[in-house]
Amino acid sequence: MTIKSPTPSFVSNASLVQVSGTVAKRRRVKSQTKIFVLDTSVLLHDHNALASFDDNRVAIPITVLEELDTFKVGNDTKNFEARECIRIIDRLSKAYTLQDWFPLENGAEGMLRIVLAHGGAGVDATQDAEKVFDKKSNDHKILNAAMKLQADEPKHKVVLVSKDINLRLKAKALNLPAEDFLTGKVSGNKHLYTGKTLLENVEADVIRKLHVNGQSRKISALGDSMLNNHFYILRNGSGSALGFYDEDKRSIERVDKVYAYGIKPKNAEQSFAMHAIMNPDINLVTVSGVAGTGKTLLALAGALEQRGQYEQIILGRPIVAMSNKDLGFLPGDANEKVNPYMQPLWDNLNFIKSQFGSNERKFLAIEEMQAEGRITICPLAFIRGRSLSNVIFIVDEAQNLTPHEVKTIITRAGENTKIILTGDVQQIDTPYLDEQSNGLSYVIDRLKGQPMFAHVTLEKGERSALANLANDYL
Repeated sequence: MTIKSPTPSFVSNASLVQVSGTVAKRRRVKSQTKIFVLDTSVLLHDHNALASFDDNRVAIPITVLEELDTFKVGNDTKNFEARECIRIIDRLSKAYTLQDWFPLENGAEGMLRIVLAHGGAGVDATQDAEKVFDKKSNDHKILNAAMKLQADEPKHKVVLVSKDINLRLKAKALNLPAEDFLTGKVSGNKHLYTGKTLLENVEADVIRKLHVNGQSRKISALGDSMLNNHFYILRNGSGSALGFYDEDKRSIERVDKVYAYGIKPKNAEQSFAMHAIMNPDINLVTVSGVAGTGKTLLALAGALEQRGQYEQIILGRPIVAMSNKDLGFLPGDANEKVNPYMQPLWDNLNFIKSQFGSNERKFLAIEEMQAEGRITICPLAFIRGRSLSNVIFIVDEAQNLTPHEVKTIITRAGENTKIILTGDVQQIDTPYLDEQSNGLSYVIDRLKGQPMFAHVTLEKGERSALANLANDYL
């Protein structure tokens, strides 16, 4: 059930060679380094990308600097990344001109420089992206800059690194090697940690003790799959039980199907998710699954059930605007602009309210919490710099966040704060993320087995038979 840590990306050839003290050997090793040309999408994804290439060389086309300049103003994460990257380049180049190779200060022998775009009159049409693709664009200027390096540096392999799939395809069409930025990627969705394991032929005594005592200390029954905060379906003939391994107690705890604010889990994996959400010892919960598996509903119901233990329930969701229009095009104040994107969260909240009559205590409690601001929305763009104490923070559609954005959110957690991330890693709505590089997959892969973290993948749809039909056949 575990995943091997991702192989460090962009390991240089130089690092594979043992360097002797001879000058000749050192020169031979240095000649084997690569030159990675970075696209703007890489630097907006992670401003620390410059330090991720070991002792290889990193080149930034001048066009990328221009694009970073256009992104430097604003409150979104991409604006922060642009500003930080500009500051890093400025600091590194204090004593150098940008067209010379200068040290990256990345703990290795990495070098950095800025390259000018290439192309125009007198250039072979087959080596000019603007002529090949019959269009002048920043992408084509970046391609030309990379090909200029390829011509100027014949002793080095030049590789374009971009999060833009189409730009990588264009580069390969021009016989220019191109790769995705791999730092932060997990090994693959089909091997992504699910948080649960089915064990057959478990000793009957273990299952009996779970039902009678609520726990069993015979943890050897878990075999090689034993992992902290991991969930188990334990079976033996006609007997079965749901279990949770607690490493601190060195025991298997029974998991029950419990109601949370009128919502009862409909299957084993939903019971696991609710157990994690309600567990006071777990401060970070991730729940993944396709549409209709109940991710957001369980998170909201569990949060409401614990309303007395926290001062506030905060709801957040990445804003992926349609038609290339950002939030500023919408009328109204900040809340009015964000509300349309938060409607799925309100839909789930309204469904929970519908479980009760309008005069029932739990219905009125939700109304009161909304009126007092104890259930509120928070645009993720404004989360930087905040300290969130004594709250439950639910982030829906977390697969549309970058690893750096997810880290920013989690590092906002103060005392007595629980963060719940939900999403479907197979449904990415942002152009530069995929199943392996999004923030939700990153957290699941990196934090599995940690004492304050639990994850469950939901697989069985419970929304409706029609929704399940669509998921299975469309």
